[in-house]
This record gives sequence, structure tokens and C-alpha cells, in this order.
Amino acid sequence: MKVVGFGDNVVDQYQHTGMMYPGGNAVNFAVYAKQLGIPSAYLGVFGNDVIADHIKDALTKLEIDLSNCIVKQGESGFCLVNLVEGDRVFVDWNEGGISTKEPMILGETELNYLSQFALIHSGCFAKAETELKKLSHLEALVSFDFADEEPFHQEDYLKEVCPHIDFALFSCTGQPLDSIKTLLQKVIDLGTTYALATMGTDGSVFFDGQDFYEGVVELVEPVDTMGAGDSFVTAFLIHLLQNGWKKHVKVPPNVIKDAFKKAAKFSANNCLREGAFGFGGKFE
Repeated sequence: MKVVGFGDNVVDQYQHTGMMYPGGNAVNFAVYAKQLGIPSAYLGVFGNDVIADHIKDALTKLEIDLSNCIVKQGESGFCLVNLVEGDRVFVDWNEGGISTKEPMILGETELNYLSQFALIHSGCFAKAETELKKLSHLEALVSFDFADEEPFHQEDYLKEVCPHIDFALFSCTGQPLDSIKTLLQKVIDLGTTYALATMGTDGSVFFDGQDFYEGVVELVEPVDTMGAGDSFVTAFLIHLLQNGWKKHVKVPPNVIKDAFKKAAKFSANNCLREGAFGFGGKFE
């Protein structure tokens, strides 16, 4: 079993320390899956600058497969970040740089490559919406992260994405539980199979189209919360895969409940280091 993150790559530039750390939803997924013992890959567009070199170097050292990535002339993605009492606060970003300005278009070569994976993970910041229909024709499962941005929770966007994915992921910190459940019901009605919303320290909610399941977080004194959500959802997805999740196969309740526990522990441990997964480097 292998998995792949398809989409954006960035660095998080911490203004208070002058350090940058590799990240991006698709990259984080690939790294966390590898840390969980699953062979993984990243597929996307790299820039041709020192930021791209730093990201590629980190992923190569972690033995993430980059064999089908492409390089284009342009600036890599970066987010400007401050850290306040261990919690990351985004200040500004360049909208993903070249990885989202000129995202990968999936041709026959790329689709043949992706056909070898059990799960393809992407998200709303990857600008890959037009490619999702191509992925839905593969045997691979497709998960998609809608993050916490309001435009990506609107019905028009959900209608564009949900029919082509198997698992929808949302960040809904601070939102009423009833409205979160309504959102999860909506995405199931629009065509996806499963939906999960994380709610920060309030836990998480999973919906399988029939029943809602709620999970709690494992609280720690964080060094840095960067990647907390990505590490949680990756561990949740990987646990489902390891316990028989396939297209048209219903996941049993005991597997869902165990997935909450595994994901909470993995996410908590991830908050005990700097950056999404370490590999800091100086920037100017």
C-alpha cells in the first residue's frame, strides 16, 4: 500500500526566528504518512529557487518519492508566520507561488503513475479542482482538504469537488456543532462517501452518511501547532486504510473510534517540535 500527496508545496517562514520550514497540505500528508510507516510520494510543481531546493532536500532525506514532480521557473510558495504562545499565526503569503500559479495538469503519464497508489490526497489550496474528475476514474481513493476558509465551504465549490472525492476534510474550529453536522451532511449528499471536521481543542466529528462519531483531542503543552490538523487527518486516513477501507466498503464503527485515538496521539506528538515536521533552515 502506498499513498501520495498531490498539490501545493510551500515553506512557513517564521518571522520571530528567521527560520523556514517545509510544508503545504499535500507535502505534509506525504511526510506524515511516511512517519506512520506507509510508503509515500509527493506530486506537484516546484519552483527553481532556494526555497524549492530546501523542500526537495527535506523530502529526499525522508525518502518521499518525488520522481514525477516537475520544476518550473518561478517563485516557490511561502507563508509568513508568527508564533504566539506555541500557536502559529499566519501573517501573509504569496498564494502558493508557482505550484498553484501553474499547477500540474494530469496527463496519461501522471495518471498511470497515480494508479499505483491506494490513496491520493489533495486540497483546496492546490488549485487542482479541474483534475479531480480524472482522479475519480482511478481505483485509488481520493481525499480532499477544504481547510477552514469560508469560500471553500460554500455550496458552489462543494458541488464542484464533492462528486469526485471519497473523503472530505474540514477545519471548523469555533463553529457550532449543529452547523458542522449540517455541512458534513451536505457534502455526503453531494457525492462524497465520508466527511470529517476537526474543531481544534474541541475535538472532531466524522460522518459516514448514517451516523455521526465524535472524537476528543489529546492535550499537550505545544512547542508549535503547525501541522496539527494535517497530522491528525493523515493519521485518521491511514488507520482507515490499514483496516480495510476501500471504495464501496463501509468502515466499521470500531475502526472509526480507534482512528480518532490514533490520530489524536499522533497530532499531539507532532506539536512537540518546530514547523510542520522540522527541517528548519535560515531565510533572509
